[in-house]
Amino acid sequence: MEYRIRLSDMEFYAHHGCYDLEREVGNRFRVDLELTTELGDVAREDCVEKAVNYLSVYESVSRQMEVRQRTVERVAMNIITALKSEFPAVHHVV
Repeated sequence: MEYRIRLSDMEFYAHHGCYDLEREVGNRFRVDLELTTELGDVAREDCVEKAVNYLSVYESVSRQMEVRQRTVERVAMNIITALKSEFPAVHHVV
């Protein structure tokens, strides 16, 4: 059985953009995401260590937001790739 984790309205100040001024001055960005992962061992064993840690997810997103990119699409791809790499139990990221 799968379950979903939603993190909404995470706000970051970052320097993304296709124009020099955007990359120089920066802007506020809001990130919403939803992860799908397996309930399995976490529920069966009541094992918090096997659960996807919300704080760790936030920290991963924060690290990716620090990497300057020209498009928000690239930022989104970096976030998705990082989360799937850091949390193998995650099946889907939106």
